[in-house]
Amino acid sequence: MTDQQVPRTLEDTVGAAVLATRGVAFLRPGLAGLLRSSVGLGAARGTTGASGVRVRRHKGSRGLDVEVYVVLNRGHRALDVTRAVRSAVLDAVLKEAGEGGSAQVKVTVTGVV
Repeated sequence: MTDQQVPRTLEDTVGAAVLATRGVAFLRPGLAGLLRSSVGLGAARGTTGASGVRVRRHKGSRGLDVEVYVVLNRGHRALDVTRAVRSAVLDAVLKEAGEGGSAQVKVTVTGVV
């Protein structure tokens, strides 16, 4: 594992925290997820819910850059949901990384359903 790679389990943990946030419909599917669903393979092939999550290490430090791409449920204010998502992500990262962990979180709303 290189210095900038992070365990896939951390992305899965962050994804689960995001999906548990009120107002989040789902994570934006990645290209692999879209291709799998178009040929009918879907979750049977072991896809994870974290396709809309990217976690990378800061160069030269222990901090993390976390990018989250979400689709929101209609009727929820985007500002409120993105703040809640950011808080949930920070909590999940600190729980996984321990006391010395830090993260910079970027939440992007890609749609509303």
